[in-house]
Amino acid sequence: MPQLVYIEPKALEYPLGRELKEKFEKLGIEIRETTSHNQIRNLPGDTDLQKYRVAKSTLVVGIRRTLKFDTSKPSAEYAIPLATGCMGHCHYCYLQTTLGSKPYLRTYVNVDEIFEQADKYMEERKPEITRFEAACTSDIVGIDHLTHSLKKAIEFMGTREFGRLRFVTKFHHVDHLLDAKHNGHTRFRFSVNSRYVIKNFEPGTSSFDQRLEAAKKVANAGYPLGFIVAPIYMHDDWKEGYYELFERLAHSLEGVHIPDLSFELIQHRFTKPAKKTIEKYYPKTKLELDESKRKYKWGKYGIGKYVYKDDDAADLKETISSYIHQFFPAAEIAYFT
Repeated sequence: MPQLVYIEPKALEYPLGRELKEKFEKLGIEIRETTSHNQIRNLPGDTDLQKYRVAKSTLVVGIRRTLKFDTSKPSAEYAIPLATGCMGHCHYCYLQTTLGSKPYLRTYVNVDEIFEQADKYMEERKPEITRFEAACTSDIVGIDHLTHSLKKAIEFMGTREFGRLRFVTKFHHVDHLLDAKHNGHTRFRFSVNSRYVIKNFEPGTSSFDQRLEAAKKVANAGYPLGFIVAPIYMHDDWKEGYYELFERLAHSLEGVHIPDLSFELIQHRFTKPAKKTIEKYYPKTKLELDESKRKYKWGKYGIGKYVYKDDDAADLKETISSYIHQFFPAAEIAYFT
């Protein structure tokens, strides 16, 4: 639940904007006005760290003006922009690079205009299927119990022959999505990791057990289900830690019918801007950010990233893949990156 809400005046011209304002008023949450969701200033706090923490629990209700969708390879063709930001405090998150100076959450009320744009992309590519990633710049499940934008997107995509929706989450707030008319067109993925990674680097998110309980609910509701193991991180005894992860995962899902299970594997990486932000806001982090132990790889928009060296990356891929084949022999490994 947000501690502070900002609303763009023009957002109140949309039904969702008015609905959210009324909802937050009833909850007694402080509401402020802002001219733009990109211009949030004067957040409470005496230090940058205090302001950062306040920002992570601040929700901005605005209008998505840029309706050109970014690409979202390898998980999808496009990112559908329903929300931006996340209330979790995962130390390693790539949003530390893209949202470092604006870590507050944003939800966009002009969902029908966003869906119209999605239709245009589908029309351009049909008869090929067009996949849309709804969690490219947010963990939308964490706020959708308030906005229901994701639920609308699930039901919208359920009516589209050539469209598919996918998203990933570390949160367990899924009950309101279980009766959505998804028509099998939405893949629900949960982010999972070793005990070490979740304990040390994922504060402010749902526990592993909560995520797994939510995953079972989702599978029983007929959604295609997947898991993202990200970031795969070489901590002490990492092979034993990840073996235990898949052992626990298999035990938890025993007896659950999952006909089309998928895994996506993403090794840990960081950028120089992210490292600076992480060290500023999580000064006691145990996250290893030593450039000399990594390989530099050019990235999107000219921002390079540090990934594991080739031998380490190959070891990660081979090890994690072998565990998946052992515990989930029928599952698909969509990619390793």
